Amino acid sequence: MSAVMGDTGGPPPGATRADPRPLQGEPLCLDLLNTRWIDGGTRHDLLRDTDGLGLWLAGRGLADAATPAALAAALHAREALEAAVTDPRDPRARELLNAVLAHGRVRRSLGPDGPVEHAEADDPAWRPAWLAADDYLHLLRTAPDRIRACANDDCILHFYDVSKNGTRRWCSMAGCGNRAKASRHYARTRRTAPPEGRTP
Repeated sequence: MSAVMGDTGGPPPGATRADPRPLQGEPLCLDLLNTRWIDGGTRHDLLRDTDGLGLWLAGRGLADAATPAALAAALHAREALEAAVTDPRDPRARELLNAVLAHGRVRRSLGPDGPVEHAEADDPAWRPAWLAADDYLHLLRTAPDRIRACANDDCILHFYDVSKNGTRRWCSMAGCGNRAKASRHYARTRRTAPPEGRTP
């Protein structure tokens, strides 16, 4: 979860269909990356239109409007996050991410119950994108080595490993983990099976 939270609210009008993505609930920055996925060899993109953006915003509890400008900003942030997660030392990745971060800031104040932090964007369309980029900084400060890509070469999903020993390899055990397990089992049985036409 990001150290800086934005205003949340109910789902925007029209966002009634179910989110089709196979992996949800990751930290905001990785959840934005996971708006692209592969299923049965076919690539999917939730952010192909503003309806998909509205679905993503609603699923994250963000009350922001799903406008064409917000979609463009989210796509820009997703590209920046993809570059940063792939190689955080890449100067181009830092430049892309910093360009997104330049669209917002944290306003701090003292409320009746203590310090308050509120995310502000120079343009409301950039707020979800900025929150996702800021969330990535939070993960980097917390445990950067826990930001992982799924070990399945045919999967493009990312996750934040919160397992106790930090050895999670798959986006999900039910999906990629089970497929890898089945593939290893098949390879083992092929190696130990007698040649065709022979009996042990």
